[in-house]
Amino acid sequence: MTRGRFGSRFIPGKGSPPLSLTARLAALFALLAVILLMGLGILMERAVDLHFDELDAHDLSAKMAVIGHLIDRTPDPAALDTLPQRLHDALAGQDHIAVLLRDADGVVIFGAQLESFEPAQLTGSAPLLAEQGWIRGDRHFIGREQTFALPFPEPESLQALVALDVSHHVHFLDQVRLHLWLGVALAAAFAALLGWVAARQGLAPLKRITSTARRLSAEQLGERIDAQDAPTELRDLAEAFNGMLDRLEASFQRLSEFSADIAHELRTPVSNLMTETQVALSRSRSADEYRETLHSNLEEFDRLARMISDMLFLAKADNGLLARPEESVRLESEAEALVEFYEALAEEKGVRLQINGAATVPGDRLMLRRALSNLLSNAIRHTPPGGMVEIRIATANGQATLAVRNPGMPIPPDRLPLLFERFHRVDGSRSGQGEGAGLGLALTRSIVEAHGGRIDAESSEGLTTFTLHLPQIPV
Repeated sequence: MTRGRFGSRFIPGKGSPPLSLTARLAALFALLAVILLMGLGILMERAVDLHFDELDAHDLSAKMAVIGHLIDRTPDPAALDTLPQRLHDALAGQDHIAVLLRDADGVVIFGAQLESFEPAQLTGSAPLLAEQGWIRGDRHFIGREQTFALPFPEPESLQALVALDVSHHVHFLDQVRLHLWLGVALAAAFAALLGWVAARQGLAPLKRITSTARRLSAEQLGERIDAQDAPTELRDLAEAFNGMLDRLEASFQRLSEFSADIAHELRTPVSNLMTETQVALSRSRSADEYRETLHSNLEEFDRLARMISDMLFLAKADNGLLARPEESVRLESEAEALVEFYEALAEEKGVRLQINGAATVPGDRLMLRRALSNLLSNAIRHTPPGGMVEIRIATANGQATLAVRNPGMPIPPDRLPLLFERFHRVDGSRSGQGEGAGLGLALTRSIVEAHGGRIDAESSEGLTTFTLHLPQIPV
């Protein structure tokens, strides 16, 4: 990244759009095909080249061996005179072989296809290095040079130069290279096409997810991805996407119900306030009558204030803003204080209250008392006359449990998970007062979760039990 004269940033390639995933996979397929085919082609070309080198070296050795054999059969000067004819006869019909034979004084004794040699090689001013190649016109040659000793009484030496025309081998290798590169290019194009098709088919579920996402809105969350035909790698994504849609749909549904419930819950006290105020203003009244109206309105204002306070509390809990002082809270002490507070209400309804067990947990005493108060008031309200509400406190495995159990009408199993939703009521009634507004259990769950615990409910055989699970302070 560089900075221009006026401080602006320049990001290389920012103007060009990135390649699609399909194009990248196709290019990767093509690159891999090119690398593999080039590697195989180079190995094959090298193998063919080595094979031809071996054949040419063998051919040169064979021709040099023939020349050496004929020289060995030259025991005297008279036989030396016949050597050219014998060499001519031995090399008859082999136009791809060039031979130059000269004595120690440089006199040429025999020559065949001399145009194959370089002028400097013919004059002896340049040596013919073994296996060195050269080009004459459009023909390629390799050669070998060797000195032989004549079997004369007085030893004499002869120098033999043999050149082999390897043009057909060179042309063959050129054709192999040409066809190899053409094959690599075609294979790369074919691999890119196959890669593009495979990637396009494999990424089709992603396109369906994108298409589904584009059609989604708050009013239309029923779309789902069919994950059955998706590849294994994308099946988890499709299932996760469907799960996200399920959660979003449920959240929007709850939000819609929550908004309707808030409107309904607020409408009742507001309507009561308006009615009572209108009645009070309809004619002149005494001070005592106005005072009675204000007391009635105060009850509705108190109900509104508690409802708004509860909703603010839940909003803070949802955003993790609840303060959590770490003080030691004795659950049995808080339960005893609440039992004493609700004793008059319980006696009025003919309900008995009982506490068993003890445990100490870390947290906020007032918040935990509020959670327990919600459970106890609900239990008393739904317990028939003559029944008993039991609070059981126990500890196990570093956890403290507080269970509030009461007899009464059982709660259907499918409704138990909904008990902790805001404004939810098992009987669907909207006429409750105070905690009966439907926020009590939601508040209790938020308080327990803020303390690192959880709450669950069960209802069977005429008994309903709400159990708090909280971290325990070791004794």
